[in-house]
Amino acid sequence: MRTIRSRFLLPAGLLSVAALASLAMFFPGTNAGASGHADAAQISITPTHVTTRSCGTVNIKGVTSSVTNAGNPFLSSSKTCLNGHLISYGNTAITYSNPPQSFISAGRLLFAQTCSSCHGSEANGVNPDGGATIGPNLQGVGAATVDFWVSTGRMPATDVKAVEAERKPSRLTPVQALELAAWVNSLDPSVPAVPTPHLAGANQSAGQDLFSLNCAACHTIEGAGDALAFGTNAPSLENRGVTGQQIVEAMRTGPANMPRFSGNLTDRQVTDIVSYVTGRLQHGTNPGGAALGGIGPVAEGFVALLIGVGGLALICFWIGERS
Repeated sequence: MRTIRSRFLLPAGLLSVAALASLAMFFPGTNAGASGHADAAQISITPTHVTTRSCGTVNIKGVTSSVTNAGNPFLSSSKTCLNGHLISYGNTAITYSNPPQSFISAGRLLFAQTCSSCHGSEANGVNPDGGATIGPNLQGVGAATVDFWVSTGRMPATDVKAVEAERKPSRLTPVQALELAAWVNSLDPSVPAVPTPHLAGANQSAGQDLFSLNCAACHTIEGAGDALAFGTNAPSLENRGVTGQQIVEAMRTGPANMPRFSGNLTDRQVTDIVSYVTGRLQHGTNPGGAALGGIGPVAEGFVALLIGVGGLALICFWIGERS
């Protein structure tokens, strides 16, 4: 009996160690909470929420990727939590930070003044009568989503019935955008948080290749933007007012018709794209001469035919008339 028991105890022990090691790899506890205890073991996990001792409950439905350093705080190189709140996470490529808790009170007042008429007083898409509001539910979208829509001027909207929100100068300051993000995020703490890309060491050549594969189909190869279906548009990225932070926010949150790049691109690949867009695209030198709108070989060929061949034809006619 003792031999049979020992025969099963060893494999069972090895399986238990392997299982614990797997959990530790998927939910690493890299930072201590306010109590000083390491956040090594998660308390519970559901398909959309993770609860840990030092981070509290975090909605991760926007970054469910299992790729390391791709926007998931529990798979990032570093993570900071305090008093049951996720403060920041990320790596050497991108740091994601939630707005300070002190911003929540001002954000609540600002939301009531500028956003509640469309999104409801609790940002849940429900009006006082219990019906659906014209604006969607914002709970669980993460601070980056709120900051993107407000900082790009798309919200508050000029025309709430428009098919697509128009990009325009923001009516609110960057701090006010973060205050709104802080309050909305306090209702259902979520990710992604507001990103800060670190472009030191970014590879623009790799970024150009990644942009061609993932972005050019809608934004065009020159980033000039283009019309899409049903009256929507892919905005131009050539405008120098488009910041690296906004580009990361768009890629990680997928605003409007844009897909969310949360699993197929790591933070380093995202910063490569940001470096290319904010570098070569927004500060092009056009060493070959006139850019011709940056449309490509079709426009260049048209100009060559119109001016080059047309000019030669006129010269030939002129020579013929003289002779």
